[in-house]
Amino acid sequence: MERDLENANPTILNVSQLPSRQRKGPATRHGPDSKCDSIVFPQHHWPFGSSSSSDEGDDDGEDPVDAQDIYDLISTISDPEHPHTLGQLSVVRLPDIHLDPSPAVLPDPDSLITVLVELTPTINHCSLATVIGLAVRCRLEQTLPPNYRVDVRMKVGSHAQDDQVNKQLGDKERVAAALENDTLQRMVDKMLETCA
Repeated sequence: MERDLENANPTILNVSQLPSRQRKGPATRHGPDSKCDSIVFPQHHWPFGSSSSSDEGDDDGEDPVDAQDIYDLISTISDPEHPHTLGQLSVVRLPDIHLDPSPAVLPDPDSLITVLVELTPTINHCSLATVIGLAVRCRLEQTLPPNYRVDVRMKVGSHAQDDQVNKQLGDKERVAAALENDTLQRMVDKMLETCA
């Protein structure tokens, strides 16, 4: 196991140290830093050139969702055991978010895109690793356009049972069953309360 994957006793980052395009301010924003508002606030239509856009040319100047946007969506999820977010604890890291294929090179804005998020738990025997992965998966599935497929995993070697955790997180039936458990659902909902 690689030593640099260990995240035990992590340095807790200040929110201002996190790589982010998000800006604190009023809920209604304008300009290039507001491109994820329709993701975070799903009552608006998708600005990603999908056929659901109501106005011709709506997507002019809009950039597709990228790794930074994904990071901004999930870094604010609170950790179930610490009074900090997954971004502050480096459980979620920008270099560990991968989109395949890159939406920037796709000719069709409705093409399927896989989002892979690799998590690094704070300790390699974290008992809540599956719950953390479940919260990340729920956040992304609730906010991303329908052509994005979500794959959440523990980074290889970062958890003592990463193969078992990854198997649980990758099985749609297990995820659905977990979310039917009231206790787990309440825990996930509590973790997502800190998301914008």
